[in-house]
Amino acid sequence: MSGPHQPSEPPSGAPYVPDPAAPSRDGVTDLVRWAAFSCFLVPVVLLWYGTSFAGTAGTALGLAAVTGACRLLLRRSERLAARPAGEDGAVRAGRRHRAGPPARRGGRHAGENTPVD
Repeated sequence: MSGPHQPSEPPSGAPYVPDPAAPSRDGVTDLVRWAAFSCFLVPVVLLWYGTSFAGTAGTALGLAAVTGACRLLLRRSERLAARPAGEDGAVRAGRRHRAGPPARRGGRHAGENTPVD
C-alpha cells in the first residue's frame, strides 16, 4: 500500500526513479510548516473561545519560541547525522579540550631546588 510519502513502483516492475523536476520533500521543513500553522491556529481558537488577548499573545509567543528552538535542534541533528563517520571520534580543541601538554594550574608546586618532606 502506498501513501502520500511513499512512491509506488511502476506496474512494469522497474524500480522507482524520482522525477528530477519534482521538488524534493524535506521532513523537517514539513514539520516546521505544521508547527508554524499551529502557532497561528492555536491563538485564533483561543480568541474564539473567549481567552484574553494578552493570554493569547503570550501563548502565541511561547509557541513561536518553542517552534524556533525545535527547528534549530532539528537542523543541528541533521548536520551531525550528515557528517562523515571519521569525524565522530575526533576531539575538537576547545576550552576544556586543549591540545598539547597539560598546563599547571593553581595550588602549591615544589620547585626544582625545594626540599620536599
